[in-house]
Amino acid sequence: MLGKFKWITMDPKICHGKLVFKGTRILVSDVLEMLGSGMSIDEILEEYPQLNREAILEELRLASELLRRERRVIPLSSR
Repeated sequence: MLGKFKWITMDPKICHGKLVFKGTRILVSDVLEMLGSGMSIDEILEEYPQLNREAILEELRLASELLRRERRVIPLSSR
């Protein structure tokens, strides 16, 4: 799955195998949380100059893909 992503990787030796941006120890989930809290991409890039706009946009594509794969449980109606 991660093979098609240029900026995101997972390695059991780095941050306990959590998703990080390549060449960093910056967790993808942390940056996603920053976006969710209202920070702009420019503000995040100020905080983490080793990232770039393309990496952050790729993170959003990854999150979207993971959510699309999420399974839904549909309760059966009781009779």
